[in-house]
Amino acid sequence: MTARVDGSCTRFSVRAPLADALWLCLFDGDGERRVGMKRQGDDWVVDLPGDFAGARYGFRAEGEWAPERGAWFDPAKLLVDPHAVELDGPFRFDARLSQFGVDTAPLVPKAVVPGALPVVPAAPPLFRRGGVIYEVNVRGFTMLHPDVPQAQRGTVAALAHPAVLAHLKTLHVTAVELMPIVAWIDERHLPPLGLANAWGYNPVVPMALDPRLCPGGVEELRETVAALHAEGIGVLLDLVFNHSGESDMLGPVLSLRGLDNAAYAHAPDGSLINDTGCGNTLDFGNPAVRALALDTLRHFVAHCGVDGFRFDLATVMARSPGFDAQAPIFAEIAADPLLADRVLIAEPWDIGPGGYQLGQFPENWLEWNDRFRDDVRRFWRGDAGVGLLATRLAGSADLFGKGPSRSVNFLAAHDGFTLADTVSFNSRHNSANGEDNRDGHGENFSWNNGVEGPSDDPAIVARRVLLMKVMLTTLYVSTGTVLLTAGDEFGRSQGGNNNAYAQDNPTTWIDWARRNRELEQHAAALGAWRAANLARFVQFPDDGRWLTCDGRAMDSETWENPTTTGLRWEHGEPARPFGFAVDRVGPYAEPVGDAPWRDGRGSGSEAS
Repeated sequence: MTARVDGSCTRFSVRAPLADALWLCLFDGDGERRVGMKRQGDDWVVDLPGDFAGARYGFRAEGEWAPERGAWFDPAKLLVDPHAVELDGPFRFDARLSQFGVDTAPLVPKAVVPGALPVVPAAPPLFRRGGVIYEVNVRGFTMLHPDVPQAQRGTVAALAHPAVLAHLKTLHVTAVELMPIVAWIDERHLPPLGLANAWGYNPVVPMALDPRLCPGGVEELRETVAALHAEGIGVLLDLVFNHSGESDMLGPVLSLRGLDNAAYAHAPDGSLINDTGCGNTLDFGNPAVRALALDTLRHFVAHCGVDGFRFDLATVMARSPGFDAQAPIFAEIAADPLLADRVLIAEPWDIGPGGYQLGQFPENWLEWNDRFRDDVRRFWRGDAGVGLLATRLAGSADLFGKGPSRSVNFLAAHDGFTLADTVSFNSRHNSANGEDNRDGHGENFSWNNGVEGPSDDPAIVARRVLLMKVMLTTLYVSTGTVLLTAGDEFGRSQGGNNNAYAQDNPTTWIDWARRNRELEQHAAALGAWRAANLARFVQFPDDGRWLTCDGRAMDSETWENPTTTGLRWEHGEPARPFGFAVDRVGPYAEPVGDAPWRDGRGSGSEAS
């Protein structure tokens, strides 16, 4: 910790290699007390007698102000400790945060000196490859949940509510993946539009939990993790190490920018590198950046007990500035005794040069596989063949090689169309985002089944439900690890908005009252079947048979024929029946196994 209580003394330290002077700022009510700090190499340090646990603090730095040269020192800016683990309030965007000479102490949250944080006993991750990861937007997940008390809705603690735990267990969730819960700030274009960031992918400091989502701080997260663990459910945190909310040259001065701007990657001409689309990119070639990231991971494992992490735009973590599959961060995580056994999942792309690196992360990492999403959607839409589908169902060896599959297979995620919107809209409908419908993916491989958006036609409604069923079945019979985004199991819709990051409102709040119970029961049955066969989804067997829908052996002509509408796969050992059948005609999809499956009923048209 940068602020550490040790007996009768509290030490404050912060990295600022190029600063001319540093002050610790202590706050008591509206009063501010400044204490000069002494340089120790690249750090500034001050020891104060007494136990300052619970005290509110920040830093001010003096030096050159020349943003065009990467110098952002302004003693009027109160700077948040990059290692803060607790804040006294959320970040709020204000144009004055970017203006030189304007005192920002009234505008930014203060860090809180932590007391002694309990250490969670070491235990193996509660997660197995092949299981079901459930992606959760913490706020939107329970804002409308009828069983969760009003005061608890939208918080981390709500995930431990008995009704929520029961739902997760019904779905046979292996681990929940929490979208960012650390403190974030709205992008500067949102407040004038009356919008707010609903996803949290714009963090300022990497360890401090956002008080809006986790008002109980580290203790709330730790207790929620323990409650989920008690039910056999692991917890993964979605972390954003690729950029910060300080944004581009017009962005606010909040923390790293005013202390150690070298944390951000710069081109030879001094301009900020923007491999993230957010204006700035953290430089993982800088050992100090990697140290901050590693400290963050250790903190959440040691003090909260989390099982692992998903890394947003993870390609940035291996850049300096180009992508390197042997980047130092990988070896540093692998060598750390707290982190070596954690679940590590990459979103293996960014928007920079050479940014698409699917299949290039270490062998012990899992990777989001957007090729699975797109190819499965295209198959059911009717414009991809069975050969491509079979490759995805068999673990995507073309991307990851043979052996245990590292693929995280998904049909929909927070970014893009929901599953229901995939079969209800041909085009995105993002006008509410204030960007004239230009934002978000332009090609979603979606189809509306005859009417754009909601329909009262019973035939269209039934067709959409059936398609969601067979697509979920396709996901659940696939080799690799499954990712299901919360609400897709019962047909949540975002009204065709495929980039709803700025919709902190019923667009992203899950409507529990309008759940499609038929679809939900189907997803629960799939989860039970997959859980009973979990070991079989780690690696695709070599001793199986690919068959036509009517049971004949597949030959090269059938594989390549664009009119081939489906296929079957059966395990090679008759005593252990296991496999699946998929056919666009119907449409139809069904798992086969020695574990029960919907009392023998399939997921095709006859079971709808």
